[in-house]
Amino acid sequence: MAQNNAAYQFYRNSSVGQALCDSLDEMIQEGSIDPQVAVTMLNQFDASMAEALRTQVKAKTTIKGKLHIYRFCDDVWTFVIAEGQFKFENSETVKCDERVKLVSCAARP
Repeated sequence: MAQNNAAYQFYRNSSVGQALCDSLDEMIQEGSIDPQVAVTMLNQFDASMAEALRTQVKAKTTIKGKLHIYRFCDDVWTFVIAEGQFKFENSETVKCDERVKLVSCAARP
């Protein structure tokens, strides 16, 4: 069985990812870049975000709240937490009145 080295595309839904997608769409519409170049850039963005989070983020947090929804599909856990409290290593606690969606997936080399 061949190993899939493709990065997850979760980060495209972040504000930075959305801005990149919007900019690339605009550049395609203007004819500044070829659509295949945009796809290559998005794939590199996915890989770079995954690598940066894997190697540069060391913070840990404890999460408490009411588990509203959870599911496991294709090696990806999704949790929706209501009334969440996030306690960070520096003892700062952040409370969320809205629901928070957490997506957890296996690390890919």
